[in-house]
Amino acid sequence: MKMSKTIDLAIELINRPSVTPKDCGCQELIAKNLQNIGFKVESLRFGEVENLWAVHGDAAPLFVFAGHTDVVPTGPEDKWRFPPFKSTIHDGFLYGRGAADMKGSIAAMVTACEQFVTNHPHHKGSIAFLLTSDEEGPAVDGTVKVIKYLQEQGKQIDWCLVGEPSSEEKLCDSIKNGRRGSLNANLIIHGMQGHVAYPHKADNPIHKFAPILQKLCQVEWDQGNEFFPPTSLQITNINAGTGADNVIPGDLEIIFNFRYSTQVNHLQLQERIVELLGDVDYTLDWRHSGPPFLTQPDMLVTAVQKAIQTVCGYEAVLSTSGGTSDGRFIAPTGAKVLEIGPINATIHKIDECVNIKELEQLSIIYQKILKHLMG
Repeated sequence: MKMSKTIDLAIELINRPSVTPKDCGCQELIAKNLQNIGFKVESLRFGEVENLWAVHGDAAPLFVFAGHTDVVPTGPEDKWRFPPFKSTIHDGFLYGRGAADMKGSIAAMVTACEQFVTNHPHHKGSIAFLLTSDEEGPAVDGTVKVIKYLQEQGKQIDWCLVGEPSSEEKLCDSIKNGRRGSLNANLIIHGMQGHVAYPHKADNPIHKFAPILQKLCQVEWDQGNEFFPPTSLQITNINAGTGADNVIPGDLEIIFNFRYSTQVNHLQLQERIVELLGDVDYTLDWRHSGPPFLTQPDMLVTAVQKAIQTVCGYEAVLSTSGGTSDGRFIAPTGAKVLEIGPINATIHKIDECVNIKELEQLSIIYQKILKHLMG
């Protein structure tokens, strides 16, 4: 069965076991394809992470396809219907780790550019690729470092499409035009260990935290807005004790996360937590993964919606739901950032897959977006 260029490239990428932060030659393969159509390529290695910056043209506006070549671990491979790093086509679907997140959309981006640049060798502005192998991991030596490098070079991104799997029920039914901010906390409530028969000689940190926990669950952090739901705090782990039933624990550890809207910032959330903790003895460490970002309807949104309408025959909705993406590092530079990609039903799961026909359609959608903005 003869496959399209998009599917052939996706197969080659999936066959490379690029579990984060490894790239396993994915970017080298992509670079060769882009060089063949005149892209200037830079390999940017920071720490153990491979990054790629490739550009066609040298004028403004600068349109960027952004994505990641790393994937999450497979989990138990014997649970997979087909080997996760040996691409398999079955019943119209392409199976393999990264098929949907996000080697499939990267393949569609590359083939879209190949077709567009061939048809429009003297297109407006510049078209670029920003790829990293550090999105599924700590995300400290990937896109954030490339953005810093570009800023030092005086390069300003105007429009950016991230190929994250944004679709819910059908291809491109949803466009991510923003993401909530993410703030993580590790809280330790300090007490004093002791025997349960002598509670007056101990200080139980669980009892001290119980009324605080109730308050945390009842707080309305904000009311959200037309683009974002209200800010949410979720406790993800609570741990204390030795495992014995007759020992009062000395410390209680709590891990929690905020997913927050543009109605509040991370510093305000930190201040409110400190207020709620009051005068209990505690240690609190914060890790801010990124602020929220939002792209208001503009030329980029119009171009994407028109392309989807033309190819798919329906109107895509704007959404800010879901987790974080590397868009959080790009948007603060002033770039307009959107995310469109395959259906996300199987991402990070065993038997991850993508519909072949939809992946080919995605390439056409990317082509039409380029034609609208850069043709």
